[in-house]
Amino acid sequence: MAQTLTTQCCIAGGGPAGMMLGFLLARAGVDVVVLEKHADFLRDFRGDTIHPSTLELMYELGLLDEFLKLPHQKVSALGARFGKTAYKFADFSHLPTHCRFIAMMPQWDFLDFIAGQGQRYPNFHLKMRAEATELLFDGSGVAGVRAETPDGPLEVRAALTVGCDGRHSTVRARAGLVPQDFGAPMDVLWFRLSRRPSDNLATGGVLDKGRIFVMIERGEYWQCAYVIAKGSMDAVRQRGIEEFRAQVAATEPGFTDRVDEIAGWDQVHLLTVTVNRLPKWHRPGLICIGDAAHAMSPVGGVGVNLAVQDAVAAANILADPLYERRDPTPFLPKIQSRREFPTRMTQKLQIAMQNTVISGALKGGKDFRAPFPLRLFDEYAYLRRIPARLVGVGVRPEHVRTPERAPQS
Repeated sequence: MAQTLTTQCCIAGGGPAGMMLGFLLARAGVDVVVLEKHADFLRDFRGDTIHPSTLELMYELGLLDEFLKLPHQKVSALGARFGKTAYKFADFSHLPTHCRFIAMMPQWDFLDFIAGQGQRYPNFHLKMRAEATELLFDGSGVAGVRAETPDGPLEVRAALTVGCDGRHSTVRARAGLVPQDFGAPMDVLWFRLSRRPSDNLATGGVLDKGRIFVMIERGEYWQCAYVIAKGSMDAVRQRGIEEFRAQVAATEPGFTDRVDEIAGWDQVHLLTVTVNRLPKWHRPGLICIGDAAHAMSPVGGVGVNLAVQDAVAAANILADPLYERRDPTPFLPKIQSRREFPTRMTQKLQIAMQNTVISGALKGGKDFRAPFPLRLFDEYAYLRRIPARLVGVGVRPEHVRTPERAPQS
């Protein structure tokens, strides 16, 4: 016998989109249930970049000072090395935001913080180890979610179901929503290397003939990404871990003295890069946002922030109808209309970077060098404000419009 809950909004997935939407709706007085299939948020090599647009939302919510007490590193500019030449191409110091930097913060800290804020409200219900497996239907409309928990099946009946369960979304599949795939020329291998006080290195990328490497300072260690051609992981493994360590050292000689820390392939995590988007994000009683609606390329590290922006837009549009117990279905197209344009534009820029800069580096042609726009940004400092705005703030940033009010009676 399944346990049954009834709520106004059931959110499947406790990632950045789901947790932020749950918090904002609860803050606006809406009863909400968030289902997260894991027991905690401790998963490494997820999107850990909190951009100025998300930090601005923390300011609007009155949470910025408390949020920045969490351990993080500040990145005020971005650059990359092409071969042996270093280029600067983004400067966040001129952004019209309260924080003119990217905060490098483990995603589990971000999610724990938002969950903690949500739990201040009695109408915020976070269910851990609750995996959404099926949708409940009432006629042609979605009426909630069926989840598996350690205590047995759970049915959550809801006026609105929101799919926030990532790029491999079960909710999306059960709803019959199929994304359009735009392809990607690369996959990414993530791993850690220790950081030493003597390191003369900074967060950034290295692009050379046939190799791309990204390093992110994380206090006591470097979070590293080695980019490989799409689908080439088996070939990389066959060449052996010693060859992989040699390639890392050749790409960034500053790590030559510690690549032996990569003891085996169990320390190297494969991210299969996907860029896709749903043609239609919703059906009666249900909408998908975040990665469930649009998987982003890691280019620019904007995936977390796009997901958060989706959540803010959804909360702005849905809070009043849900609070007043009106049918949310007529409002769902407005969310897609609001968020589809910035998603399309961001993906277009990412795909352009993939097809030119990344593909060019991986192919390793003799004439490979920094593309003309990056050389221009490096030469003229004021032009670095353009990519800084696109990466740090994005296209059509959202702002918190929802009130803080008492829960529904």
